[in-house]
Amino acid sequence: MKLLLLLLLLLTFLLSHETGADEIIGGKESRPHSHPYMAFLDIIRGNTWDYCGGFLIHREFVMTAAHCAGDFIIVKLGAHNIRYPEETWQTINVRRQIPHPEYNGTRFLNDIMLLQLEHEAILTTAVWPVPLGSRFDWISPGQECLAVGWGRTGQLPPGSDTLQEVELTLRNSSDCIDFGSFDERSQWCVGNPNSRKSVFKGDSGGPLLCFGVAQGIASYAHKDATPPSGFTKIAHYRSWIDSWIYQILKAN
Repeated sequence: MKLLLLLLLLLTFLLSHETGADEIIGGKESRPHSHPYMAFLDIIRGNTWDYCGGFLIHREFVMTAAHCAGDFIIVKLGAHNIRYPEETWQTINVRRQIPHPEYNGTRFLNDIMLLQLEHEAILTTAVWPVPLGSRFDWISPGQECLAVGWGRTGQLPPGSDTLQEVELTLRNSSDCIDFGSFDERSQWCVGNPNSRKSVFKGDSGGPLLCFGVAQGIASYAHKDATPPSGFTKIAHYRSWIDSWIYQILKAN
């Protein structure tokens, strides 16, 4: 296990970020550790390596997208530049991956997954959970929110070593009509079609924050990286999330 961890760390430093899911375009570098809930996921699938974003929601749990599942996942918390380890880093193996039981990988429906960590994270100024959206929150089209993640700052590689952020606008569902898989009940349509600001390859699983609350999970985007993009709507799944966390903590 220690050898696997060392190999994954080496891959993080040496490989380019061409293999990720979605990454931020048109944003800017975040102030170091200004988003202490952010998690970088090293993912092993067979003989391949991939990565996604995620976010800490409890000492023992990270939220991400279901399509970020793998044979083995290692979570890095407290990171800003993922190539250069800092004292703030906490590297924790994932004990259990809990994708939504109705996840549809073809249509990206129910694209949400809970990760139980092998042990609790130590809460610090660089590692801290983010609150989750609920059905009582009042957000609507036109609202400016924030997407955060590591990855490409353009359509082509390489990706950004440092955490990036970008302001994105919630759109009407009709703006995502080009996505045959869009479901307004469980997804947000995000990003102005007249702008280049977007998530793209590598940021999958990262949060969409409105007023400091995680309201969405980066799920899918157009192949040419033009906005808008689809985010899983967290409030729609709160009962499922809370139920799993309660069951696991009760069993501990």
